[in-house]
Amino acid sequence: MLLLASKSPRRRELLLEAGFKFEIFAPQVAERLDVDLTLRELTALNAVRKAMAAARARPKMVVLAADTLVAIDNKILGKPNDAGEAVTMLERLSGRVHDVCTSVFICHLANARVVSFSEISRVRFRRLTRAAIDHYLSRVDPFDKAGAYAAQGFGREIIEKIDGSYTNVVGLPIEKTIPALAEFGVEPNTASP
Repeated sequence: MLLLASKSPRRRELLLEAGFKFEIFAPQVAERLDVDLTLRELTALNAVRKAMAAARARPKMVVLAADTLVAIDNKILGKPNDAGEAVTMLERLSGRVHDVCTSVFICHLANARVVSFSEISRVRFRRLTRAAIDHYLSRVDPFDKAGAYAAQGFGREIIEKIDGSYTNVVGLPIEKTIPALAEFGVEPNTASP
């Protein structure tokens, strides 16, 4: 009944850890990075576009889509295009605080229902030397990650502190997603083994 409109392994893992059963259908929708929109507006637009593309293909399923972006100094950072851009992003984030916003859009076309919300967390990076950045990038693929980093795994080596939802920084604010899915009758499997 639940369709995840994303190829993000992090979103898949968060939903599985929460106990949800779902199918995956990642529509071919190019993420927008318009500079004339705020961080919240841009992530919301991307989440809606992904969800609606999937919902049109599977109108009887409850569709969940999300988009996560990073912003610092009012500049939005998407996914880096190459290694040089990944280094530049991490250098810019080094020793500073930035915002991570994830917008979630859930819809069920057959019942004409939608729910959407956004979550913003504040992340402080440790001061990173170029050697530390190179070491981090040698172990993490930055090309599918907004801001060129991930909170999980080796993230603790570069992140000093997260104010707000950790799962939001990973890519899906699960604390808000669970009750939002419940509005559609989609509940996690809580049966104990």
